[in-house]
Amino acid sequence: MRANQRATAIVDDLASELMGINQTDGRALDLLDQHGRMSAGELARASGLSTGAVTAVVDRLERSGYAQRVPDPQDRRRVLVEMTAKAKATTEELFGPLADSAWPLLERWTDEQLEMLLEFLRLSRGVQEQHANWLRERLEDNAGGPA
Repeated sequence: MRANQRATAIVDDLASELMGINQTDGRALDLLDQHGRMSAGELARASGLSTGAVTAVVDRLERSGYAQRVPDPQDRRRVLVEMTAKAKATTEELFGPLADSAWPLLERWTDEQLEMLLEFLRLSRGVQEQHANWLRERLEDNAGGPA
């Protein structure tokens, strides 16, 4: 699992570098790609960043042409962040070949095996999220100092 995480991180880092953005901005863009339009607050919660940090992320993504702020159609006082067509085209160009090479691998397994794999991934993600919360608490307890 750790080797898979490293391989994924390398792919994400290289894609961000090719896009001319940093890793944090790349993660935010991935969240927008996965979830669609989000408020800055929702993006902050999903990314684990502060609202101030997300404002800076969205500003950088806007300057790079990868995200835009749009009025919320349900509440015009509220602003949402969404990917631009440029971001969608670029992520398709960079990640499309990855998906194309993964689909044939999935055809080797039965639906039951794939469901078990998905359940394992969901559980693993839950374990990682719990551990991230534990680490955040340690940071808060240590006020950023060494453990």
